[in-house]
Amino acid sequence: MANYKYIDTEVKDGILTLTIDREDKLNALNKATLEEIGEAFQEIYDDSDVKAVVIIGSGERAFVAGADIAEVSELNEVNGRKFAEVGQEVFASIEKCDKPVVAAVHGFALGGGCELAMACHIRIASRSAVFGQPEVNLGLIPGFGGTQRLPNLVGRGRALEIMMTGDTISAERAYEIGLVNQLVEDKAALVDYCERLLKKITSKAPLAIGMVVDCVNAAYEAEENGYQTEANSFAACCKSRDFVEGTQAFLEKRAPQFTGE
Repeated sequence: MANYKYIDTEVKDGILTLTIDREDKLNALNKATLEEIGEAFQEIYDDSDVKAVVIIGSGERAFVAGADIAEVSELNEVNGRKFAEVGQEVFASIEKCDKPVVAAVHGFALGGGCELAMACHIRIASRSAVFGQPEVNLGLIPGFGGTQRLPNLVGRGRALEIMMTGDTISAERAYEIGLVNQLVEDKAALVDYCERLLKKITSKAPLAIGMVVDCVNAAYEAEENGYQTEANSFAACCKSRDFVEGTQAFLEKRAPQFTGE
């Protein structure tokens, strides 16, 4: 992986940990950080050694506390649209990644941080996590896909309440309403849980995992027929070597050895 200024990347046992590294700014997202995340995911797409990704924030206080307000305060109609489009494009590359991506959330996940977590396939949170979309307090709305993803995760009514009040949500409440998949006690337990979860997922057929992501995303794309995407993907799986290996291993009562082919 390339060297970056605002993020760190480390690969261990096929799992890449992407750390947002602006601890002094509570890992706030400026344009440069967004671009680095986007560049990293282009590498992740192409790197066969990377099987899965964990996104986490540096330090103990925040996953990502939001966008960088000093930079946001300088936005106007023209560059504001561009800033939103860059964030949407980067987060879409996370959402559409054919390798599992888990958000490991501790501390503040507000604004763009909550949107970043929602772009990941799965969200695991420590009990210190705090979620929210407080953009209305700044005279703004979520701009990195939050108005689209939050209703899909928690329902229209809850999403509207969260975004219109700007209130924060505890980790326990986030778990209750489906924003978070699982709660753990602290950051150490968070890292351990995410690693164990991803090792379990990456033991399955990689091609099938990627197609699950495609099919679920298709359910939310107005121009796509999700059922047809599912049927096409099912057919593609049936001609794969992993399908032959998986069914044969089942019949032979042994663990399958998947290759992603």
